[in-house]
Amino acid sequence: MPDRQALRGILFVLHTGIQWECLPQKPGFSSGVTCWRRLAVWNDVGVWDQLHVVLLKKLRPKGKPDWSRAVIGSSRVRAARRGPKAASARSTVSGRAASTTFSPTGRASRSRYR
Repeated sequence: MPDRQALRGILFVLHTGIQWECLPQKPGFSSGVTCWRRLAVWNDVGVWDQLHVVLLKKLRPKGKPDWSRAVIGSSRVRAARRGPKAASARSTVSGRAASTTFSPTGRASRSRYR
């Protein structure tokens, strides 16, 4: 499968959030499993870091990206130190609060930890 088709499938899955096996079987896409494997291989050999460098080299002469609106995530950069502690909340009578869990189908289930 050509790299371009694999990239198209990978970007589609990452953009839409669908599962790999739900990748549409139409022209221009490969199978979800193939795209998933290619993503893993490219990640292992550093393709994404190389692509990042290439894109920055192309954008910088054009005055982009606009660094005044940049966001840095903790998955890439470690925080220097913790922020202030939040005020302690009162505990519930049983010591644990009830929790509600939502499923992708829209149904909610409520449970009580005892």
